[in-house]
Amino acid sequence: MRIDSLSRSLGKALRAKGQILVAAESCTGGWVSQAVTSIAGSSDWFERGYVTYSNAAKRELLGVAKTTLLRHGAVSEPTAREMARGALRKGRGTIALAVTGIAGPGGGAPGKPVGTVCFAWAQGRRIRSETRHFRGGRASVRRQSVIHALRGVMKWL
Repeated sequence: MRIDSLSRSLGKALRAKGQILVAAESCTGGWVSQAVTSIAGSSDWFERGYVTYSNAAKRELLGVAKTTLLRHGAVSEPTAREMARGALRKGRGTIALAVTGIAGPGGGAPGKPVGTVCFAWAQGRRIRSETRHFRGGRASVRRQSVIHALRGVMKWL
C-alpha cells in the first residue's frame, strides 16, 4: 500500500469523525508525522507529533515512567501505551498513536529481535496495544511500521 494514499484516506476518516490525531514516534523517527503532513489540509486533523527516540525524551516529553522503561524496556507494549497516553495528555488531539521498536540492523536481543515493533492507539480512556515482528532491513521495518500505525488508527475509527 502507498503511504500517501493511506494518509489521505486516514485524513478523510478523521475529518468525518471530527477527530484530531497526535503521534508519538520512536523508531519511525517522525515518518508518521511526515506522511500525514504531506497531505494538503492535514492541519484540520493532525495536531502534532513527538519524536522521542531516546528514553530521556520518552520520559521528558511524554511522561513515560522510568520504572516502565527499566522493567519492560523502550520496546514494549507498556512503553507504547504510556507514549500514546502522554501524547494525548500533552497535545491537543483526540486520538493518539505510538510506535516504538527495533528497526535494525543492530539492537536486537533474545525475545526482542530486530523487526520487533510495539504500537498503541488511545482515545479518551480507551487504549489498545500490540506487538508486531516485521522482516527486512531498517528501511523496510520502518516503512511497515508507519503503514501499520496508520492502519491501526483507521481500524480504531
